[in-house]
Amino acid sequence: MRVLVLGAGQLARMMSLAGAPLNLSITAFDVESGKIVHPLTQAHIGDGLENAIAQADVVTAEFEHIPQHVLEVCENSGKFLPGQDAILIGGDRRIEKALLDKAQVKNANYHVIKSKADFHSAIENVGLPMVLKTALGGYDGKGQWRLKDRNDAELIWHEMEACLADSKQAIVAEQFVPFDREVSLVGARNAKGEVAVYPLTENVHTDGVLSLSTPIDDSLLQDKARTMFTAVAETMNYVGVLAIEFFDLDGELLVNELAPRVHNSGHWTQQGAETCQFENHLRAVCGLPLGSTTLVRPTCMINVLGEDTLPDALLALEGCHIHWYGKQKRDGRKMGHINVSAEYSADLDRKLALLANILDKKAFPAMQRFSQE
Repeated sequence: MRVLVLGAGQLARMMSLAGAPLNLSITAFDVESGKIVHPLTQAHIGDGLENAIAQADVVTAEFEHIPQHVLEVCENSGKFLPGQDAILIGGDRRIEKALLDKAQVKNANYHVIKSKADFHSAIENVGLPMVLKTALGGYDGKGQWRLKDRNDAELIWHEMEACLADSKQAIVAEQFVPFDREVSLVGARNAKGEVAVYPLTENVHTDGVLSLSTPIDDSLLQDKARTMFTAVAETMNYVGVLAIEFFDLDGELLVNELAPRVHNSGHWTQQGAETCQFENHLRAVCGLPLGSTTLVRPTCMINVLGEDTLPDALLALEGCHIHWYGKQKRDGRKMGHINVSAEYSADLDRKLALLANILDKKAFPAMQRFSQE
């Protein structure tokens, strides 16, 4: 079976690696250049969206911020999963919030801002402190503001006003949630409505960008997350892998964001689960049975940000796997990730302590929580 991925980044790359053992042929369409490329080598193998779709049995996506005309062409092909509506939900916070309300899952109180009057209404209705996020285009902490004091409102408004010059843009004001931690649930749903979810994952961020993801063992929280995941996925009639980020407030979950695709917080599944998220996404969109999402060994995922080399000592550490994305080095860019696995939790902690002393402390500040120096 031939699968076309919209987007030619690391997620398409990892789908290609996961699909090969199943005899699935993966190509990628670079939305910006209009080129059809090989996901691993980036070799140019064709041009044009219509041409790319014609050569595919299934079309899917690795990111949400896809131009409307591209989505429409893919949707009209009848081959696109999870489909235009699902991708639009992931790319527009207004649509996302409306979906969460429809699915009746808990999320932070919010207000949509298109004008200064809306901004003042948000302050009154949502209250302070609040987090303000662009409806379109924000990711990895970009396109966000935090308002704690009314005296700062005018300054923040001037910054947001520039974004609102785009008639398609809006700002979503959200109640600030004093959460204990952020967790996420990655799961898959197929066309038959069958759902398989991975263990809930605890996430650590640095400057708004994911640094660490580690699956956790909390059966009560897992059940709550699965129920919310199922409600959202069924409301969307979703097919594929979906990620939901939650705020954990002393055992209660609030949905923060949805990602209609394979997700950074699920990269640990490559070494830690029976079937990785990339394979399960392909299984779902290709009409194959879903694979087991069972945790087979404790694993932690560490993002490599802005670094294109790592100490050779990592390769000598048992259970340590490096995944490079083949990107040009740039400050803060996701260049790859490290998966560290062990047979039991205490041994994983030991390995993470070793890594904390091997990795550069400035480049991997989140790892210092494991350091024993």
